[in-house]
Amino acid sequence: MGDGFVGRPYGVVRGRVRQVLRPYAVVLASRIRAQRAYRASFRADLFGTAVVGLTEMAEVVVLFSAANGTLGGLDLMQALLVFGLAELAFSSADMVFGHVDSLAQQVRAGTVDILYLRPQPLLAQLVTSDISLRRLGRSALAVVVLGFALVANDVEWGPRAVALLALSLVCGFAIFCANFVVAGGLQFFLLNAQEVTNAFVYGGRHASTQPATVWLRSITVIFGFVFPMAFCAYLPAMLLLGEPGAAWLPAWLGWFAPAAALWAWTLALLAWRAGVRHYQGGGG
Repeated sequence: MGDGFVGRPYGVVRGRVRQVLRPYAVVLASRIRAQRAYRASFRADLFGTAVVGLTEMAEVVVLFSAANGTLGGLDLMQALLVFGLAELAFSSADMVFGHVDSLAQQVRAGTVDILYLRPQPLLAQLVTSDISLRRLGRSALAVVVLGFALVANDVEWGPRAVALLALSLVCGFAIFCANFVVAGGLQFFLLNAQEVTNAFVYGGRHASTQPATVWLRSITVIFGFVFPMAFCAYLPAMLLLGEPGAAWLPAWLGWFAPAAALWAWTLALLAWRAGVRHYQGGGG
């Protein structure tokens, strides 16, 4: 009798969670099947995104080659560790949340109003309305670069390093996802100025792949604390490598990546809430 009393609430909660998540899972499954239906096109998309990632990695290699192999206190192998961490976190976030920052197109078309008719949270509907599996090509390249950089650099492996690596990837993913949500919230105000949000979404991605030691003081404030890009890759990489970090961004701050992710999501939800309250409908 006691076991049944204890087990019953758990079963009710589990059933309720499944009931809530089922509509989102059905929509996502349909999107995945649709993208895989045309296999030649899907493979071409995977290859294309991998080439984009390869091109951006080549930029890092060319930049360090032009700087005689050292830039901002890092050599090329150390820079590839920063690049691999940032690229894997960004490409994963772009796959799941990347379409949120294109909300302005739906607002202009009036299709956002359809989402308001359904009894699910607007943001959850928007996130699960699509998934960009083609980004897997870019993620695969990032995994290869990150694995190569971890082997090539002198990382002292142990539980601390493994925990730090896992923490940086999870928090980096969360921070990039939060940036997409901030951009989505601002799209309710900036219908024809998507470049404004691109500045911190894609500009932040680019900044996260570079050593923070070369950032100007204003860039350090923006991408170190307002949009905490430094916590996605640079600071965890400095901890893994045993390097001191940059001015205003010492390496030990890398352990505060969860706090940075929490701050990023607080900013994201505030921006989203303000945008949703501002929206008055498409007029249709």
